[in-house]
Amino acid sequence: MLFTRFADKLVPSAAVPLAQTPAAETAAVASPAASAPSASAKPAAMTTAFTPPAESAMPTGDYGKVIRLGQQVFMETGKYAGRYVGNNLSCANCHLDAGRKADSAPLWASFIHYPTFRSKTGQVDTLASRIQGCFQFSMNGKAPAVDDEIITALQTYAFWLAKGAPVGTPVPGSGYPKLKKPAQSADYARGEKVYAQNCALCHGADGLGQRAGDKQVFPPLWGPKSYNWGAGMHQLANASGFIQANMPLGKGGTLSEQDAWDVAVFMNSHERSQDPRFKGSVAETRKKYHDTDDSLYGMTVNGHVLGSP
Repeated sequence: MLFTRFADKLVPSAAVPLAQTPAAETAAVASPAASAPSASAKPAAMTTAFTPPAESAMPTGDYGKVIRLGQQVFMETGKYAGRYVGNNLSCANCHLDAGRKADSAPLWASFIHYPTFRSKTGQVDTLASRIQGCFQFSMNGKAPAVDDEIITALQTYAFWLAKGAPVGTPVPGSGYPKLKKPAQSADYARGEKVYAQNCALCHGADGLGQRAGDKQVFPPLWGPKSYNWGAGMHQLANASGFIQANMPLGKGGTLSEQDAWDVAVFMNSHERSQDPRFKGSVAETRKKYHDTDDSLYGMTVNGHVLGSP
């Protein structure tokens, strides 16, 4: 079985008729030389990744304090937003280099790409509602209110990181890379070997990561202290793209795409906390939210139905 990625749906813009104008004005509006670019025209894509401002350029004063709080929440989410966090992860575990690194779904990219329609929620999500979802799924916690200081701080930090970035223009490195379908069907056994050779040193043979005192040094990849079944990283396309571009840490790009697909299957074939949208039936939850080759939720692996108690 090949695994593929299902892209978000696009929402077409509604046609807006021109207002009635005098003939001279109408001619000017209709003239290609005088008219603005069509709303449907696609902006030219950037050819290089965006570089956010240096940390040394962070403002001082009250505005800078909010940016700094956003950075602190991002780096040590459990410490600074613990009342909303239900696991041992931080935002920076999946969005590397304090949300700066291209090809790790950098935080600056979230600011320039939201609001947008998402098939996951079936609605247009703002950046605030997208961050709420991160707390619910990736942090396995609960969503702060839209006007909570945590949401404000994270949005402000994202805004500052995105200073100078084009809005509405495709920017390289904005998300996780989209790998081609693997030449061979992604395989648990091969992934187990890749994991043992390249991942276990940091994340542990048991996948539970490593702690030093009360600080999580390397994040857990499965189990109750990792992301839950509703998080984007449980999707094989996201996981394989992130892994190939960024892992092992500091050696991104050294694994083959096949290895990345295989280890993504191995990682996401382990049990983790339940999808918060679960209503009592794994089969119904899969049918409604996971009915794709991109998700192993509800599938039987090594005799166990993933997502079941």
